[in-house]
Amino acid sequence: MGTHVLSMRIDGELLDRLRHHAAKRGMSVQDYVVRTLIRDDFDERFKAAVDETDRFYGLT
Repeated sequence: MGTHVLSMRIDGELLDRLRHHAAKRGMSVQDYVVRTLIRDDFDERFKAAVDETDRFYGLT
């Protein structure tokens, strides 16, 4: 299967929030983000967020 690198650019406020959530769980930010992405309900939550964003910008 191999490995791949995912790089993302986020603003400082979001990074601070991620650090806070990760620290509460004793995790690194990277581990927290990966764990969030592999949650069973991530696909549904992501789709709902995309749909809401589309509605906000009038794309649907």
